[in-house]
Amino acid sequence: LHTAYRRQRQMCIRDSMSMENLNQSEKKDFLVSSASLKDVRAFSRDVFEKFKIDEDLREELVLAIAEAAQNIVKHAYKDFPNTQDRMVVRISCKDEVLEISFFDKGKPVEESKVKHRAIDDIKPGGLGTFFIQEIMDSIKFEPGKKPWINNLVLTKQL
Repeated sequence: LHTAYRRQRQMCIRDSMSMENLNQSEKKDFLVSSASLKDVRAFSRDVFEKFKIDEDLREELVLAIAEAAQNIVKHAYKDFPNTQDRMVVRISCKDEVLEISFFDKGKPVEESKVKHRAIDDIKPGGLGTFFIQEIMDSIKFEPGKKPWINNLVLTKQL
């Protein structure tokens, strides 16, 4: 049922997008801080609106982006709470593939440690990675090209 729902939703999304909106890219940098998360969400919503992405999917994607940005603040900069570093969020759409990239200079990601807590463990927090995995089609940690240390790439077929 979940897979059928996703396919139906993706068909509606594809139908609502015009061809001129399929090859676009926007990026913006943000202070690495929990206080910047509202700006990350607003930027994402604006870009998805420009790209004419279905509103329901738009909100899911904003959630995935906010969770990923929060993880950068919480984990990559855990030892630097007052950093003035900036992270970059780039959102691109090409050939019906949405790609969301995050670039930061924080502590390098140890992929083996990236996992969500047990779903049935009822307590606040710890499900950001789960939500990202559920919303996105793929999650990749690529080596950061200078000056970046981390480059997280989320993709979604539209």
